[in-house]
Amino acid sequence: MVIGFQIRKRERKVDAALVARFRELPVANISDSMSRMTAGGAGLRPIHRGGVLAGPAFTVKTRPGDNLMVHKALDLAEPGDVIVVDGGGDLTNSLIGEMMVAHAQARGIGGIVIHGAIRDYDTLHAGDFPVFAAGVTHRGPYKDGPGEINVPIAIEGMVIAPGDLIVGDGDGIVCVPYDVTAEVLKAAEAKHQAEIKQLAAIKDGRSDRAWVDATLARLGCTIQS
Repeated sequence: MVIGFQIRKRERKVDAALVARFRELPVANISDSMSRMTAGGAGLRPIHRGGVLAGPAFTVKTRPGDNLMVHKALDLAEPGDVIVVDGGGDLTNSLIGEMMVAHAQARGIGGIVIHGAIRDYDTLHAGDFPVFAAGVTHRGPYKDGPGEINVPIAIEGMVIAPGDLIVGDGDGIVCVPYDVTAEVLKAAEAKHQAEIKQLAAIKDGRSDRAWVDATLARLGCTIQS
């Protein structure tokens, strides 16, 4: 093994049936169900026109501004996979653009997350293929390495292991660790259903706001009448 130049085999990935159920849930509900302790950072924003990103992570770690291993990941990833690239958050050079996204679509890839920059924004933004990135620049990448595939990566403190679940919508990206996907799914679905009922109550004028004053009283807040 040579650090910086290694391509590992992914040993596991989240089940497609679980992915389909998570796809129906807001990222915010998933995040709340993990105690709001994990997020990919506010800088990771959807580039595409709209639509949910969901799938097992196919991870790439590369030096800033270099996309050699991203190209290799496009050839190795399986249909439905989400290629997640830790490019160090550097925005100097783009790591993907229109041509690479077209290749990903042709191979049935589920989406791409770039902790770095993309280019060809107008084209990618007009499409539905899920792409999340931290920024945009016309300046292209290098293709020299180093880089690694299917190794644990971290984006703004959010650790992502190969095969973990990645979900993204307009609120950003969240990673659900492989070992707790079923547990988080149960909690997130319950949270989502509770919010649907709460919204209905608000619209019907039945919302109970007594908890606000109860919380303030518990915290010792003085409320003048």
